[in-house]
Amino acid sequence: MIDIKFYKSCFDLQSLPKSLNKEIVLCGRSNVGKSSFINTIFGVKNIAKTSSTPGKTRSINYYLVKDKFFVVDLPGLGYAKFSKEDREKWSRNIKNYFQSRENIALVFHLIDARHLPTIIDIEINNILSETNIPYIVILNKIDKLKRTFWNKAKNETLKMFPNLSFGDNVFIFSSISKVGKMEIFSILQKLFM
Repeated sequence: MIDIKFYKSCFDLQSLPKSLNKEIVLCGRSNVGKSSFINTIFGVKNIAKTSSTPGKTRSINYYLVKDKFFVVDLPGLGYAKFSKEDREKWSRNIKNYFQSRENIALVFHLIDARHLPTIIDIEINNILSETNIPYIVILNKIDKLKRTFWNKAKNETLKMFPNLSFGDNVFIFSSISKVGKMEIFSILQKLFM
């Protein structure tokens, strides 16, 4: 288990921490499993609250790891029960967040492996490419697919994002089976631990 603690929830960009600690950012559409990803990677049970209700998290949640760096959980985008106005607001906020935070070391963009990347995933990918922030795509919930479909999920993602490469900046992951945990943890170790 890694020393990780909840630090702060922010509901607007003005209340973000002023700390110069580096940030590892998690983003993706609603219900893609960011909270489970945090709990699994850092070996804790419920530091990040999971919910079966998509779109429940509307804050930017900060977690402090080993008093060295932040893990930042951005609110999921695209849940149908969000009003159009809410979705547009959060989309602007996410873009502003990426453009204004100078201490982002790496972004994990989580995509549900069971589905083709959505318009929101394409939008996130475009924002990250434009801002030149290093990022890794995580094909999450891979355990929900039969193993024979794993390559299909990887290939379809790489076809949509030809600038990415499996094993370099695309990985599969499951919080249930722990597939991909060691590879992702190793990336964090090289950066911070």
